[in-house]
Amino acid sequence: MKVKSKNTSVLLIPLFLFSTGLTACSKNDKPKPGEPVQGNSVKSWITTGDQTKLLAENSETLFLDNIPAGMAVLRLDTAFTMQEVEGYGAALTGSSAWLINRKLTPQTRQALLNELFDPEAGIGISYLRLTMGASDFSLSDFTYNDLPAGQTDFGLEQFSLSQDREDVIPVMKEILQIAPDLKILGSPWSPPAWMKTNGKLAGGRLRADCYPVYADYFVRYIRAMKEEGIAIDAVTVQNEPLHFTANYPCMQMQVNEQLQFIKSNLGPVFEAEGITAKIITYDHNWDRPDYPITILDDPEARKYVAGSAFHAYAGDVSAMGTVHQVHPDKALYFTEISGGAWATDFAGNLMWNMRNIFIGTARNWSKNALLWNLALDENYGPQNNGCGNCRGVITINSVTGEITRNEEYYAIAHFSKFVRPGAQRVSGNLPQSAGDAGVVAFQNTDGSKVMIAANYSNEAVRFAVEQGQRIFTVNLPARSVTTYLWK
Repeated sequence: MKVKSKNTSVLLIPLFLFSTGLTACSKNDKPKPGEPVQGNSVKSWITTGDQTKLLAENSETLFLDNIPAGMAVLRLDTAFTMQEVEGYGAALTGSSAWLINRKLTPQTRQALLNELFDPEAGIGISYLRLTMGASDFSLSDFTYNDLPAGQTDFGLEQFSLSQDREDVIPVMKEILQIAPDLKILGSPWSPPAWMKTNGKLAGGRLRADCYPVYADYFVRYIRAMKEEGIAIDAVTVQNEPLHFTANYPCMQMQVNEQLQFIKSNLGPVFEAEGITAKIITYDHNWDRPDYPITILDDPEARKYVAGSAFHAYAGDVSAMGTVHQVHPDKALYFTEISGGAWATDFAGNLMWNMRNIFIGTARNWSKNALLWNLALDENYGPQNNGCGNCRGVITINSVTGEITRNEEYYAIAHFSKFVRPGAQRVSGNLPQSAGDAGVVAFQNTDGSKVMIAANYSNEAVRFAVEQGQRIFTVNLPARSVTTYLWK
């Protein structure tokens, strides 16, 4: 079951404002929503699998003097910090941008973007992924340097962001007005066809003589976006380099090829040109941690690589922890997974996302968690020869403009609104005696503490939390997630 807004045609007030008792007013005349009371209580927000509560604010929980007798205890140690959070969000694909830009009125679009990206009035998405050129969710196939067959452009004289200027760039500019510090990751699905061994956007490999010009292509993209006021914080070298038989833009890039490209071309060119965007390797499933490990094992390549990115269509989240154990000085990122029509149970999807993508990746050292399409329509599109039943974080009806918040929206919100960029994960392990639950905790830069707890079981879970001199109890209904915030 999908959950629709209270006013789907206008969407002037975010849904969770109705359930929390907050009101819509300007930033200047209200305190920050969710700001914890200094002193004696914990604030919390809950989403239940039966959808009776959707990011709904609970009554405040008072701190206790003592741990209740016989209760399982989670001890949080804020002195022991781990990875720093960069953000939470999804991908603004060409399809997502087109829907937001073309299928909503200006007023509804502004209200939606405020809800998605403002941490005070909305859920505060803080990280977006952009596709460098077309993906399987674009309006057509394209790159930034498309030429007639047989032609080349090694000087990149015909490089152009013209396709992105139609929808992606206008929407990004509106988003950055709301969230100017948003982190942005760029990922290519394919180089221009003339750079490839098969002369096509689908399949093939990067031609050996095009390694240098493809590195220049990345530089040109980053600089062109900067001219538009869009700062690219990081790039992955190739989306899903081991999936290259699709009918949409894709490319085979085996580990030895990516290793050579990074250490001999992309890394040195970024260094020479003063490009500070991070280079992130792999960007594919959990089942092949050997791929990024091989690249990070190389002393020349690793000096250019900030970290490794993963998807969740195969393998287990623990693979990220495996890479961390081998290369603890390199960052980890989670960059893609999609829900879809194959999985329609709200509670099951919410719990899977918590166990694997949000709590799971955080506990395996990820600095972010990104889902796939930010928005798709009622027919799971527009599609470009890819997944025919993938679900967006939100659904925008292409006829009516009606907006539906899917389970992925709430999964993101429980992290993005409360765990802000710069937060650090803190130590804490839930005893097995507490039941089938998952917990992760952070300390924000303002000193506030955040704990997200999910109860995966069909029975209520109860335990105590001890953080320094703070003690409080947690009561988690069956198949639910709750975010706790305190100072």
